[in-house]
Amino acid sequence: MRRLSRTGVFLISAFSIAAYISAQELPFDQKMDIVYGERWGCGLLMDIFTPTGKGIIKLYEKGDRGKGLAVIHVASGGFDSDRMIITLHRSFNMYHIFCARGYTVFAVRPGSKSRFTGVEMLENIKTAIRYIKFHASDYSIDPDRIGIMGSSAGGHLSCLATVTAEDGNPDAGDPMKRPDTRLAACGVFFPPTDFIEWEDPTTPRKKIAKLFFTGGFGNHSEDEIREMATALSPLRQIKGKCPPFILFHGDADPLVPFQQSIRIAEALRAQGGEAKVIIKKGGQHPWLTITNEIMILADWFDETLATPAAKGNRR
Repeated sequence: MRRLSRTGVFLISAFSIAAYISAQELPFDQKMDIVYGERWGCGLLMDIFTPTGKGIIKLYEKGDRGKGLAVIHVASGGFDSDRMIITLHRSFNMYHIFCARGYTVFAVRPGSKSRFTGVEMLENIKTAIRYIKFHASDYSIDPDRIGIMGSSAGGHLSCLATVTAEDGNPDAGDPMKRPDTRLAACGVFFPPTDFIEWEDPTTPRKKIAKLFFTGGFGNHSEDEIREMATALSPLRQIKGKCPPFILFHGDADPLVPFQQSIRIAEALRAQGGEAKVIIKKGGQHPWLTITNEIMILADWFDETLATPAAKGNRR
């Protein structure tokens, strides 16, 4: 009998859970393909999961602690951003867990490397942050208590957006450009954080070539490549104290070495920030029981965002 791949087994398990969940009362209303911006003539899309207050799984509920809070989920895998990423994370019960606690979740699709560079994806995420803050009253959320989360490529872009936050421009002619892009907390799973020092030097550079430049490395010099690698490495962009971070990483991850999470946490602490790392023993990319860690992440956001001190976390 042909063996199932690790990913195949994982998906079967995840979708089995999702089948059970789908038979229950959902804790959210999902609005799909909301346009939050435009780049190169392409609409930039997000799904919005609004809590209904019904809460289907008691284990996921935390009273009303999360009401008025929001978290941005950067929906990107392998630096591709098709709808399957949202579907996959829904199968992990990510949106169920957060919405049952009262969070509004914005599943932002930053675009794919087939069309956008990493720099452009980062700009797209910041456009989404400004859109969400501009419309905060429409969603009954506090613009000063917004967290961000993602896994793998989505985790990388979440980290990068957090450490490169920008001030707002209250005098901008376009009101959508007036809000800042500051976030109150960042929670991520197995993110690449440093393209300059990668633990496995044999990793083919072609995997990230289009992330750096639209046409790949082509005739770009080593200095140009290093400059872009620095710009796209969250660890290299830390300039001062950042909001609190939590990072989850498996010590058997075959794609992103777990040291990538450890080293950025050390760099964040060195600048006076808070950074917690949870290493999953035997965890790969991802692991079968990741829903347990998503619940830990939700607990952490409860503690980090649901207090007035959250406003002081924004960098």
